[in-house]
Amino acid sequence: MEGGPARMSTAEAHLRTLFLRGLDGDANAYRQFLSELSAHLRAFLRRRLFGWPDDVEDLVQECLLAMHNQRHTYLRDHPVTAWAHAIARHKLIDHLRQKSSREALHEPLDNALELVADSEAEAQEARRDLLVLLETLPDRHRLPIVHTKLQGLSVAETAQLTGMSESAVKVGVHRGLKALAARLGIDKEAAA
Repeated sequence: MEGGPARMSTAEAHLRTLFLRGLDGDANAYRQFLSELSAHLRAFLRRRLFGWPDDVEDLVQECLLAMHNQRHTYLRDHPVTAWAHAIARHKLIDHLRQKSSREALHEPLDNALELVADSEAEAQEARRDLLVLLETLPDRHRLPIVHTKLQGLSVAETAQLTGMSESAVKVGVHRGLKALAARLGIDKEAAA
């Protein structure tokens, strides 16, 4: 706890005493510790799981089980609530990850298909717009762009396909892109 044992709260001191007695073999003290810690964890988790109150009790039980299994990791000179909160935070994170992945699995397929359909429609529109723009260029600029930038051919392959020299293909791509940028009102230096 912040400030050391001198600033330890009464509740912390009480829980710590019960826990230490429980670790030393006092079954009644350990049972009382678990009972009182349950109430403490419930409040701790309710504040963090405000939107999922049904999950709090399950998570409290998971935390208590983890704390019981990990009781050997507790350092006797440290606050027991800090140790308990660290375990509870790890359990909470695991719980939220699992909840998130379960909810993603139950995402309605119709919504996903709409997203794909929308992006596919937008891609089709972009392709159509690009082809309209490319048609405004002379062949010496348009063909090098189509073959190298859209079809992914190399400069050498484009030169062989179009009958242009490799340097003419490079110049055609450069000048064609510059002309398209000018038509779109894009400052080529700012875009680079």
